[in-house]
Amino acid sequence: MGGSLALALRGRCAKIIAVDRDAHTRENARAIVDETSDDLARIASADVIILALPVRAIIAMLPRVGALAKPGAIVIDLGSTKRAIVQAMEQLPAPVQAIGGHPMCGKENSGFDAADANLFCDARFVLTPLARTSPQTLAFAQSLVESLGARAIILDAARHDKIVAAISHLPFALASALMTIASEIAREDDLVFELAASGFRDTSRLAASDVTMMLDILLTNRDNVANAIRASARNLETLADMIERGNETELRVTLNQIAEQRRAVFNPKSEIINPKLQ
Repeated sequence: MGGSLALALRGRCAKIIAVDRDAHTRENARAIVDETSDDLARIASADVIILALPVRAIIAMLPRVGALAKPGAIVIDLGSTKRAIVQAMEQLPAPVQAIGGHPMCGKENSGFDAADANLFCDARFVLTPLARTSPQTLAFAQSLVESLGARAIILDAARHDKIVAAISHLPFALASALMTIASEIAREDDLVFELAASGFRDTSRLAASDVTMMLDILLTNRDNVANAIRASARNLETLADMIERGNETELRVTLNQIAEQRRAVFNPKSEIINPKLQ
């Protein structure tokens, strides 16, 4: 995510500095940014500090960022959950401005090797202001998002976390469960993955996501994610009962309703058409 952001902002900033402890990451970043460093103190002169890290790493780093950032600096994060990050941002020194951010895009691959300058184009980019976020900081963040080709959506952190539990974190859990079930069957029949076509590949894709990143997401949004998984289990159980009973009429009505709901939310190009998000 950080590499994609750097690529998208290249040529639009006076200077982009990538700070990372990993030498391999810094080596890959040199082709994208103006300077790389393993010293967090390099952020002391930055006007804008963007934290592109797993959620718990962001939370752990914020006190150090607050101690180093100059007065008036703006801190933005790209974490996938927002309540814990926003709470930690509230503890930053008063002269430092902060706002939470979550680009609603990404890949199952991570690192600068997977950087894509067009990753944010036409994506929704959630901004979660703090109580102390100034109007000027919010306006800057919105302008930054728009410069990436994304659309800014302003949300309360708690509302954000409840929504993404259903549309982002639950899909990962379901993909993981699907991969587990298929792997169990494959131990008895080695044709399972040879026969797997695009439907299985597309549905199970998220199971290959970075584990460290996903652990941080699941454990900093555990109440919402656990509720979503349990609700999904109840729906699957209901569907299993219908299939087991062989009631074709009941099953057809239910599946048609679900199909119509899907068509009502997304157009054939998979663009969101829900007016509440416009």
